[in-house]
Amino acid sequence: MTIEITHTRREGTLIEGTSRGDGSAEILKLREYGRTQRQPFRWSRNLDCWYLPHSRDHGTYTPSLELLAQRLRDAGFEVTLTIDNADRRSFSEAEKEREEKAEGRAERFGGYADNAARNSEAAWKSSHEISERFAFGQPILIGHHSEGRARRDHARMDNAMRKSIDERDRADHWIGRAQAAANYAQFKKNPGRTLRRLDKLRADLRAVEKWQRGESAKGYSRNPDDPELTIRHEELTEEIAHWEQIIKDAEAEGVKVWSRADFSRGDFVLYRGTWYEVLRVNPKSITIPHIHNGTGKRIVRATGNRHDDWTWTAPYDDVSGRKSADEMRQAPQAPAAEHQERAEQSPPIEEPVPAEKPTPVAAPAAGANWQEGMALVLIASKNSRRSRKRALWAMTRREAQAVCGDPRTSGRSYMLTWTQRPGTESIDWEWVPDNGSLDQVLEDLSITPRREWTAARQAPAEAA
Repeated sequence: MTIEITHTRREGTLIEGTSRGDGSAEILKLREYGRTQRQPFRWSRNLDCWYLPHSRDHGTYTPSLELLAQRLRDAGFEVTLTIDNADRRSFSEAEKEREEKAEGRAERFGGYADNAARNSEAAWKSSHEISERFAFGQPILIGHHSEGRARRDHARMDNAMRKSIDERDRADHWIGRAQAAANYAQFKKNPGRTLRRLDKLRADLRAVEKWQRGESAKGYSRNPDDPELTIRHEELTEEIAHWEQIIKDAEAEGVKVWSRADFSRGDFVLYRGTWYEVLRVNPKSITIPHIHNGTGKRIVRATGNRHDDWTWTAPYDDVSGRKSADEMRQAPQAPAAEHQERAEQSPPIEEPVPAEKPTPVAAPAAGANWQEGMALVLIASKNSRRSRKRALWAMTRREAQAVCGDPRTSGRSYMLTWTQRPGTESIDWEWVPDNGSLDQVLEDLSITPRREWTAARQAPAEAA
């Protein structure tokens, strides 16, 4: 029997004429074929022949097929080799078929997930029914006539529960696969991804046109008379037209495609959930303050940041909105957001070091509620233990909670904590001066710390 090797862009690379046990499978399974010369052929039950994965809609690597044909001839087979790279389908036709297959996969994987979920539920019920015998904690009676049956029941329960867990994991797997397949078309047609894809395709088309003119592109040259360049030019032109139509359809549905004409210096751009002031407008992107300045912030302006001299570029395909400087000034500012913005713009705080003796101030008034009662703010080292606690300030419990909850009061080697029962001064704790490095935190929180502990003497207790 003659083995036929055929390749077209429409159908891919197919091997027909083989039979089980004739020795051709060992040659076809070698991982030495395809454009990468690392692919094996696979058997398809639907096609009833061997095929080369990922060969459809692509030109073939002819030396790879010639090598395969020669190996089959050396093994005693008659071989014919037919290559027709010009026989192809349009890109829109190919993309439509891919979407239909994705829908089919989603439906098929959803069925697998439902079956696995039912099996999991059935196995769990089986395990639960067996366990009813031991609902009141009945142990295995060693030496009793029921011992054998009890042990078998325990083994059956264990096996059923393990099967239930395995089937649940299998159901989760197929649910994920089904969701990914269902989202194929939406993922491919996402405007941002489509714009990035178009940039790459247009660059590839410019390279092909240069090769056709006899010029170098992408670091090398190709024969201008190569028919593959003509086919590739047609493919790229069709694909670009297809995705451009996708963008036009998205714009007709209200999707905004941002460009250089939409921005000017001083505007604000919404990039990955944060508003950044525009520093410079470029052909393909916008220069903004570095994104490290935007951690936990809603608005990042040109100045007053941690890294004023650092910048970042936001491509137009990743932009979500625009506001002018006037619109940003008129936008309502939430007090919490403003406080958070001030907190993020403050410089990093290092551990305070003793500098001066504390100055006593008045204690809070007696009779205040729980949150207005006295608390002592302590500084705790993360790397060493001290015999006595170190106190920085005395303040109300409400103020202590705000100070210790501020992220700027915790460094790599220290943290602030508070307590309402510190124990006895000079025995359980001692005052230590601070060097003023946390003054900005106190100012932002509108807190004036006290430097004298006036609470009643109590037994030592751990810090809150």
